Amino acid sequence: MLNDFTNRSRAIRAAFELAETKPWHDIALAEIAAKAGLSLSDLRAEFDRKADLLTGFQKEVDRAVLDRATSGEDVSPKDRLLDAMMIRFEVMAPYRGALKRIVKDISCRPSEAGQLLPTALASQYWMLAAAKIPVSGPQGAMKVAGLAGVQGQSFRYWLEDDSPGFERTMAFIDRRLDKGERLLHKAEDACCRLKSLACCFVPKRKAKGETPAPDAPAPEPEGA
Repeated sequence: MLNDFTNRSRAIRAAFELAETKPWHDIALAEIAAKAGLSLSDLRAEFDRKADLLTGFQKEVDRAVLDRATSGEDVSPKDRLLDAMMIRFEVMAPYRGALKRIVKDISCRPSEAGQLLPTALASQYWMLAAAKIPVSGPQGAMKVAGLAGVQGQSFRYWLEDDSPGFERTMAFIDRRLDKGERLLHKAEDACCRLKSLACCFVPKRKAKGETPAPDAPAPEPEGA
């Protein structure tokens, strides 16, 4: 990942190399450009703001995971998702030192952290797609949001995991996915019940071409 020589990759690599040695908020855009051997004009052509270097990193991680993720039909959706999440951590492993510093710094700056949220949610969308798990409709939105929570917890756990092959992180994710699966089933059951209840109060539409019932005859006047 990030092993090509495009200006974009060079800038992201430079930013993470600098982040290994100093707080993220202390790193200037000019410093990143100089480290990457680029001009500020080159950097501006690739990124709108400093946070875009982080979202760019997230997208590169997504691409690397999608290239390697298991897609076998003989594997359960949950196992495919677990595999994708573990590949994600393997891909990020060379940058773990920088990520620790960045997370520590960003956690104290909610506005900057908020800039990363849309891309973080999009990442979960693609991880679910890699696992061949449907993500359309309200239930899909719940899955994306739920996986984002699991990913966030697992990411912080992984940052401190020194077990071989990140075995403890794998066990942690496995437990969280099991719990999330149970909660999702409960939520889906609740949605189905609410939908059925709502249908009881919605008037049925007349079928196309159906002749409306004739009006009842008016009562005859007395004495007629």
